Amino acid sequence: MQQPTRISPPVSAFSPVVRALLIANGAVFALHAFSGDPSLIAYFALWPLDSSAVLNTPSGIVRLPGFIPWQLVTYGFLHASLSHLFFNMFALWMFGTNIERAIGSRRFAAYYFVCIVGAALVQLLVLSPLVQGEPITPHPTVGASGGVFGILLAFGMLFPEQRILLLIPPIPIKAKWFVLGYGVIELWFGVTGAATGVAHFAHLGGMLFGFLLLQYWRGRFPFHSR
Repeated sequence: MQQPTRISPPVSAFSPVVRALLIANGAVFALHAFSGDPSLIAYFALWPLDSSAVLNTPSGIVRLPGFIPWQLVTYGFLHASLSHLFFNMFALWMFGTNIERAIGSRRFAAYYFVCIVGAALVQLLVLSPLVQGEPITPHPTVGASGGVFGILLAFGMLFPEQRILLLIPPIPIKAKWFVLGYGVIELWFGVTGAATGVAHFAHLGGMLFGFLLLQYWRGRFPFHSR
């Protein structure tokens, strides 16, 4: 007797954690856009450690609370513009879905938030008086880019030979070279200050902490083999 054919359910275009992150980021952006509440930026964006000032807004003056520990996570759900949100979420979906299916949802969630927090720590260090040498005008850091750059690094490490089709120029390139090139460009922009208004060192921080976590899970340098 012929055995019945088992039909596998179709694979969703969105993995669970990626879907949840897309919804959360979209909801926070909508709340900020429609409410116009400046306290979202004042309390939940990432502010420098020594920031103490006031923020002039159309709704009035908002006194800045400065750095609050929860900002290490919450800044990753705020975005400066619709295009900022779109490109971050597109990259999160495009690369994150494959990563989540490769390492599992629980590890993917841990990896993403380690990259978010790691990016914030590096950004705070870069903006600190120890590095700047003098007080700077406090500006908030927002966006999921630290987590997204960590995901890009993971994609390059887990799928190094996978080809990615660039938009400009429209040529295919292996993931490992794409990630390496992106990292070098971010480092150059960060050191030279050629592209202001972008947290280049936060991007690099997300990649650094993502690399360290992947190496820890693998038991490779700089960690002992397990």
